[in-house]
Amino acid sequence: MHILVVDDERAIREGIKRTIGSAFPRIGVTTAASADEATRVLVNEPIHAVFLDIMMPGMSGLELLAQVRTTHSNMKWLVVSAHSEFAFAQEAMRLGARDYFLKPFGKDQIVKAVTALEAEWDEEQRQMSGQALLQMNLNYLREAVFRRWIQGLDLGCFDLTAIREEHERFHLLTVRLESSRELTLRNFIAENVMSEYIAMNGRGFIVSVEGDFLAGVVTLAEGVTPESFQAGAAGQLDSCLKVPYRFHMSGLLTDFYAIPQEIGKLHAGGTGGLAAVGASDAAVPIAAGYAAASASSAADAKNDVIDIALQYIKGSFRNNLSLELVASVVFLNPVYFSKLFKQKTGWGYKEYVTQLRMERAAELLAATELTVTRIGEEVGYPDVRHFTQVFRKYYDMTPSRYRADRAIN
Repeated sequence: MHILVVDDERAIREGIKRTIGSAFPRIGVTTAASADEATRVLVNEPIHAVFLDIMMPGMSGLELLAQVRTTHSNMKWLVVSAHSEFAFAQEAMRLGARDYFLKPFGKDQIVKAVTALEAEWDEEQRQMSGQALLQMNLNYLREAVFRRWIQGLDLGCFDLTAIREEHERFHLLTVRLESSRELTLRNFIAENVMSEYIAMNGRGFIVSVEGDFLAGVVTLAEGVTPESFQAGAAGQLDSCLKVPYRFHMSGLLTDFYAIPQEIGKLHAGGTGGLAAVGASDAAVPIAAGYAAASASSAADAKNDVIDIALQYIKGSFRNNLSLELVASVVFLNPVYFSKLFKQKTGWGYKEYVTQLRMERAAELLAATELTVTRIGEEVGYPDVRHFTQVFRKYYDMTPSRYRADRAIN
């Protein structure tokens, strides 16, 4: 769980941070001195709850809450205000804030509020199925790969095949925002609004490429026309952005590997797509070069990939867990994936999967009355003879003998 503390008074934001850090070592805390700084944090970090000062110079906390609440509906907001600002605190509650603190407030109030937040967070994590969590992580990975690809950055051993197979006939989307003081926030809103709209009308995604430019791909659901999708997208952006923008949607495309070139044309205002909509007709070409990711970022990305693969393996005992299949799940070349897996875990891929399956089989033998055949199926061995052979080699006894010994003990 990660909490953001937004307050222009340093003493207050640092005090809240210290209190949370002292009482809740598992919780990460980031601070921001303004709403603008907070928007940059919201774009770049996974934040689950926000302590928000209502009145700050520039964009107020109330304005920030009003802007972001529709695009980040699961975030928990706790507002901070002085007694003279109580009416603003009431407005924040109307906008969805769950609690408010009147200055001055004590540590006990913070601890009580965060205790409740942490309990809710733990419950939400328990309720989220492993498959749902895996899918969320895969979405992040897929979008990161796509972003690097259309930026012209090296993909290393990432494989685009799995993404291409999801989009055989597709449209490309771009959103160009007019530069403004609140650009980061507008970019964040546009990405969230379009992501939700794409999910409602087909499958696909959209990512931030530059500070004011987003690009994505959509395969429309049956019955959704390009014209209706475009009109609906424009309506969503109009209602949430309130600033000039330019939206492009290409015609129907089938050459997935031509996407970087096609996005370049759309970004430059090229022809061939549907008419652009929005308050601005300005368009600028994609920048020719982008800074390469740092070595530390690359290392983090590799660790994230293997973490996702491990999560997939642990949630898919019954399924085919061949090296080639799991490598494709995380968009990696199998040979490179195998080396990366050994580097991260210290285990060869096959040995790791066998160990995991055998340990799970042992748990089921000791704690359930399932038949040996059924347990073999549960851990990925539909042939009971093969399961018995592997189990005997691993534990130096048959599954039935293992169960009997545990019953005696």
